[in-house]
Amino acid sequence: MSWRKEERRAERGYHHGNLKEALLQAALDLIAQKGAAGFTFADAARMAGVSPAAPYRHFRDRDELLSSIAQRGFEQFEIQLSAAWDDGRPDTVTAFERVGKAYLAFAREEPAFYSAMFESGVPVDSAAGLLAASERAFGVIRAAAERLAALAPQGIPRPPALMMALHIWAMAHGIASLFARGDAARRKLPMSPEELLEAEVLIYLRGLGFSTERSGAAPGPPPIPPDDTPPGAPLSPWGKPK
Repeated sequence: MSWRKEERRAERGYHHGNLKEALLQAALDLIAQKGAAGFTFADAARMAGVSPAAPYRHFRDRDELLSSIAQRGFEQFEIQLSAAWDDGRPDTVTAFERVGKAYLAFAREEPAFYSAMFESGVPVDSAAGLLAASERAFGVIRAAAERLAALAPQGIPRPPALMMALHIWAMAHGIASLFARGDAARRKLPMSPEELLEAEVLIYLRGLGFSTERSGAAPGPPPIPPDDTPPGAPLSPWGKPK
């Protein structure tokens, strides 16, 4: 059977409802290979095995295709962040640590989705579904920030939870982007992304005057590493030597 007949058979299959999924998967593969800005609408059609005109049956243009991918990414992202947060169990600090790790894990394990979500240049308000999905994902971090804000000690002005959520989101995104780049592979960094995020959050919370003790711990200031800690030794997020 000729290649042309195989192509026509594939297109007939797509006409029965598979074209949209084929295009989404093709675009994800292209993002993984070339980045969110590295391919055209025609490239996605070619990889899906259809004519250049076929994608217009489901997507207005390349941006709408990327928007759909970003929406799916945010939907998966929200599921993973929510599972990590687990409504703050067993305590706020422990649950928040898991959220940070889940953020970085998603960026590492789903780089194509992450690139479509944050590097495609498609505004999150370009589609109602994309905006709603992104707000739900951000809402998990905001909920965690609200619990953290409630831990502010007496006499310390409680910072707005939205401000805390935005700062923490920006920290996690910056670290995820840093470790996703080739520069991170070329240089041996002294900390893992999880350790770096933990250290940054610790510094941020202490700068706000927070006690970083977990529930059930003895009251008092955050622990300080002993003087004999080797220089550069990584610390846990709450100041204890690893």
